Amino acid sequence: MRQYLAVILTAGFGLAVAAGMTAFSILFGPKKKTAVKQEPFECGMPPAMEPRGMAKVNFYLVAVLFVMFDIEIVFLYPWAVSFRELGAGAFYAMGAFLAVLLAGLVYAVKKGALEWD
Repeated sequence: MRQYLAVILTAGFGLAVAAGMTAFSILFGPKKKTAVKQEPFECGMPPAMEPRGMAKVNFYLVAVLFVMFDIEIVFLYPWAVSFRELGAGAFYAMGAFLAVLLAGLVYAVKKGALEWD
């Protein structure tokens, strides 16, 4: 239990901050909705132009791919640091993990997710 104390304290602090922010928002946030409060805010100035429409799906696909490969590094780095102690089972497990990610990347490239018009 003692080895998890730092993780428990960090998670507790994060939850307390999130709960506090939510409570302050409810307590001190705006109570009445008016037309001025519902207007889009651009640095204190009136909006320069109307919105141009919806963003392309490619933007979201690239964002999801970025997050996916960012998370891959989160798993890959500790595995690489302790590679010698983990053994062959961890090597095959990481190989399977990388194969699934590679298959996802190949699928995204074949579907044209990274092509911009």
